[in-house]
Amino acid sequence: MQRVDTKDVDVFYRTPPYFNYNWSVHQDMPADLRERIKAALLALNPANPEHAEILRLNRATRYIETKPENYKGLEAAGKSAGLL
Repeated sequence: MQRVDTKDVDVFYRTPPYFNYNWSVHQDMPADLRERIKAALLALNPANPEHAEILRLNRATRYIETKPENYKGLEAAGKSAGLL
């Protein structure tokens, strides 16, 4: 991904922050396995070289826990654009 230096362009709009790239599992997955996967992703530490490599490969700096309500804005935008 290439970043644009904002001194080279006139910024006329910035989107509000939003949640993206969520990891989901099937609801039939055993709860204990879901929890172990969640714990492993949330425990990734960029200060650990092995963890940093995993995060880099996923273009992430860290993972955070989320919930369905965090995607209402994206859903509304998709509906507004006729994509949903």
